[in-house]
Amino acid sequence: EGEEGRRKITQYTRYGTVLISVMQAFGTSLWLESLTTASGATVVPNPGAGFKLLTMITLTCGTIFIMWLGEQITARGIGNGISLIIFIGVIARLPGAVLGEAQQFLAGYRNLLSELLILAVIFVVVAAIVLVTRSQRKIPVHYGQKIYGRRMRRSFRTHLPLSVNTAGIIPIIFAQSIMFAPSTVTTFFPNSEVMQEFAGYFQPNALLYNIVYGLMIVFFAYFYTAIAVNPVDMADRIAREDGKIPGVRPGKKTSEYIDRVLTRITLPGAIFFALIAVTPTLMASSFHVAFYFGGTGLLIVVGVALDTLQQIEAHLLERHYEGFMKKVKLKGRRA
Repeated sequence: EGEEGRRKITQYTRYGTVLISVMQAFGTSLWLESLTTASGATVVPNPGAGFKLLTMITLTCGTIFIMWLGEQITARGIGNGISLIIFIGVIARLPGAVLGEAQQFLAGYRNLLSELLILAVIFVVVAAIVLVTRSQRKIPVHYGQKIYGRRMRRSFRTHLPLSVNTAGIIPIIFAQSIMFAPSTVTTFFPNSEVMQEFAGYFQPNALLYNIVYGLMIVFFAYFYTAIAVNPVDMADRIAREDGKIPGVRPGKKTSEYIDRVLTRITLPGAIFFALIAVTPTLMASSFHVAFYFGGTGLLIVVGVALDTLQQIEAHLLERHYEGFMKKVKLKGRRA
């Protein structure tokens, strides 16, 4: 728990990243050695242990460098470093995607109505992501009078904001990492027809892949929320300041109430993000949209952009500047 616990989690994350990187690098080397040209020659001129070792060292060192760079950005910049790197990678593909869509339009494969429809869908999806990401359930809290030495604090009312999307883009990144596992395993058996057929079920455009992917997003949304938010700690802080949620007894009942509200608001948010992550992929494969806006990439771009803006606003408010982001709240009946 606390700072020491976060340091241990960070350390274990580093070890896990290196281990996964080594495994994926070894699988990649096997896959590259299995490739052949049209004439039947192997793509790798000198396959063997040396090539495998060089591939593993190169890819693992590259992963460690990116991980270190992300940590430096997090420590010295604004926002999560790794998320910003992923964000830049997604944005870098945008000009090429726009150019490809423009070429299809000029070649006559797409008419003006379809282009406007695609833009409208993207706009609506982005607006919905922003709305859900910024939405909060505000639990009213009443603080009674309290004496600090010779000073007395008057009673006042405030609220406890609970975000609909507490986990942010973390569930998407976790779920996508897990979904890479079948493809990584099959690279160890490049000549096995059974394994290649198995890998086909876990291609991004396969139905099974998208069903499992959506369920993983929902699972990790609850998993990360349970780690990031501690209802017992919230209830203790409210009780220490002589606070009380109207209609709820202090202590255990308050923590149970907060946990119940979190459970209720996390589910629709998680399902929404799972649908956004899956639907564009199926639409792109069904309607052959050249301007491929993957739901995962879209969620990462919007999520990271909003998180960065929120941190910039926090820095501005800390220095007594006016913030530039409007608050959005989720209205609903009390649990």
